[in-house]
Amino acid sequence: MSDTPVTPTLARYVAVTAPGGLALVQGLLNTRATGSGAVDLLGDRATAQRWLMAGLAEWAALTGSALTGSPLAGPTPGQITLSDKDVAALRSLRERVRRFVAGARAGTHLEVSIAVVAEPDGMLRTQPTGTGIRWVESAVWGAVLMAQTLDTLRRLKLCRNEGCGSAFYDRSKNNSGVWHDVHTCGNMANLRASRARRSRGGSST
Repeated sequence: MSDTPVTPTLARYVAVTAPGGLALVQGLLNTRATGSGAVDLLGDRATAQRWLMAGLAEWAALTGSALTGSPLAGPTPGQITLSDKDVAALRSLRERVRRFVAGARAGTHLEVSIAVVAEPDGMLRTQPTGTGIRWVESAVWGAVLMAQTLDTLRRLKLCRNEGCGSAFYDRSKNNSGVWHDVHTCGNMANLRASRARRSRGGSST
């Protein structure tokens, strides 16, 4: 599988990328294989390594965060070399974050180190700490924490189409979106509902 062409991007499956560090969370969730012919970007070590390098580079660009230059900044993407055990940990992280975004938060217990730093303007922000996979976990959960604080986490949703489940960022004014793409998953759901209504109508006559 490692020879499969991959486009490792935080905007996989969706046209709208979540803002700031939340894009990394969205990108991690969308490493899952969705749809016919899709590849699990954490399916093997080589593929996961490519996704991580590209994903962290995008994360740095979106957040304005330096990947090097301070004791807290951590390694560059190229300096994080995943082992098979690390890839398994990434898949586990993906599922824990997925459950959290889906609303299963009761009893969540995390052992993650996250620094809080002050910007020149006095604003506080989270900063990942640690090395290797622990740094990645810190970056992801730090982004979740900031999104909760900013009240943007509620806009990161999983597509209601059970066959899809893509993570999308709902920018609608009333936060009412349920499909990652209304023209695909939305239309399919409406078609199924219409067929179900016709079937019920036919059985009653």
